Amino acid sequence: MKEWLAVINPNAGIGKVRKDWDRISGLLEKHDISFHPVFTKGPLHAFDIVEEYVTLGYRKIIAVGGDGTMNEVVNGIFIQQTVPTTKITLGMISVGTGNDWVRTYNIPLDYEEAIHVLKKENTLIQDTGTVKYYNSNREKMRYFINMAGLGFDGLVAQKTNADKIRGKGNPLLYLKNLISSLFSYKSCGTKIIVDGKVIRDKIFSVGVGIGQYNGGGMRQAPDAKTDDGLFDLTVIKDLTKWSVVTNVRRLYNGTIKKHKQVESFLGKHILIESDNPVLLEADGESLGHSPFEFNIVPKSVRVVIN
Repeated sequence: MKEWLAVINPNAGIGKVRKDWDRISGLLEKHDISFHPVFTKGPLHAFDIVEEYVTLGYRKIIAVGGDGTMNEVVNGIFIQQTVPTTKITLGMISVGTGNDWVRTYNIPLDYEEAIHVLKKENTLIQDTGTVKYYNSNREKMRYFINMAGLGFDGLVAQKTNADKIRGKGNPLLYLKNLISSLFSYKSCGTKIIVDGKVIRDKIFSVGVGIGQYNGGGMRQAPDAKTDDGLFDLTVIKDLTKWSVVTNVRRLYNGTIKKHKQVESFLGKHILIESDNPVLLEADGESLGHSPFEFNIVPKSVRVVIN
């Protein structure tokens, strides 16, 4: 089937998709892109939409929304059992608050320019990650396509997502919550095992990257490659509050790994345990708490890139 399935999250971008959908759909029609629109009705609904429509024969999907929408579509691609995951082409029109997955591929936020990229259908088969975690003492698992963050990152994401639910949102939302979380967060004794290598330390934050960006433009994994079959792990050890504030710029300019309290590792399999439960986010979605197990799924999703 040549027609695209457009999975649309009307609430993405603090309701921006709902306001802009007529414009986006008009541009898709203007550029002769045939599509069937389906709107999500709540969290995780995109899982079911993708599974149903792949069964009906759709092999091209556009995620219209934010990084969370993309995450749900990816999970739907893995849940379906009709075809291998790489037989489905996945594109994105990014209308979120973070827009981090598209940054790695330089996909424009301008709708018409993003549609030009989509129409060319230049694709790359990138890696995906899985993370096992706990929520209400029950083990769960999620696929992710960009980056997972835990510890301080998990707390900031939790606050940011709560703000979004309350209808609060702007490009500096993540930064605002980053600064406010400093007063309540404490680094935690953590054991990390990367492909058998053991790291024990007091940890402030950990980023597990497939892509380079998280938190609305922070380059927490500046050397990550999306198709090398490896996670790029950035471990930020215990920092003073003042040190966090004075080094935030390093997260944005890609020099975070040069800080003396930061170590980086490459690996396929990561186990993380902590003295106290620490929070997890994956692709910006707040999920649960430690312990965690990460595994890479090499070259498993075909995506449209610029």
